[in-house]
Amino acid sequence: MIPKDILKKVKRIEIQTRGLVNDVFSGEYHSVFRGRGMEFSEVREYQVGDDIRTIDWNVSARMGHPFVKVFEEERELTVMLLVDVSSSGDFGTVERMKGELAIEICALLAFSAIKNNDKVGLVIFTDRIEKFVPPKKGKSHVLRVLRELLYHEPKGRGTDIAMALEYLSSVITRRAVVFLVSDFISEDYSKAMQIANKRHDLVAITITDPREMELPNIGLVELEDAETEETILLDTADAATRSMFTRETSAAKEKRDKMLRTLSVDTIDIRTDVSYIEPLIRFFRMRAKRFH
Repeated sequence: MIPKDILKKVKRIEIQTRGLVNDVFSGEYHSVFRGRGMEFSEVREYQVGDDIRTIDWNVSARMGHPFVKVFEEERELTVMLLVDVSSSGDFGTVERMKGELAIEICALLAFSAIKNNDKVGLVIFTDRIEKFVPPKKGKSHVLRVLRELLYHEPKGRGTDIAMALEYLSSVITRRAVVFLVSDFISEDYSKAMQIANKRHDLVAITITDPREMELPNIGLVELEDAETEETILLDTADAATRSMFTRETSAAKEKRDKMLRTLSVDTIDIRTDVSYIEPLIRFFRMRAKRFH
């Protein structure tokens, strides 16, 4: 039996996202994600202006004059949510933990997908594959995906993005839209990202808490790495220490952002201290401009 508090959370998230999906994201989603590709429909006689690359040479030879292939857009999509539930997600200094924010964003994307009659699947990962939910359609399936995200107790603490992407490509063989939701605190995963982005339409959703970027002046603080459990004592009253922390975290973020840009992976940067609505809308509109 699923605990009542989990069912209540599922219902609350459904209600929260329903209005956003109906009023804001439905049209944006549909205009941006157009389907798996183009599916062969028929052949017709060549007309001036047709792309010569679409000529069907076999039919043209048989009929004695040129014919071209006609393709139709295949509308139905598979949307995969690849969600990092490592221990570093249990961190948040504002209203919500990073992990809680990740679930809300996944709900919004999943409900937008089923409103457009697309399939939704889920891979939950840490430093291992925690759970795989094959893609299906329908509201009841999306509610199951949400329950899995809320109810799952991770066995791993660390993060292995490369492993998760490799697993995804082994279980999802057809092209899919993949939302990778993580704080991206992981060892080198650039090669795996490159391969996955060629096979799928990959979107990186990065979730960051402001305290991961800069330290407040609050004296001596013992910091613990949630994934490795290593601790370090920092004197945050020391301006040089705070400055060094900010430089190192900014450099790490810039390195990650540069890598994603180089690989042409679209990113949505989410912070726990700012509403995620605007970054998502900005992303959808940026994509819409690119594809229209």
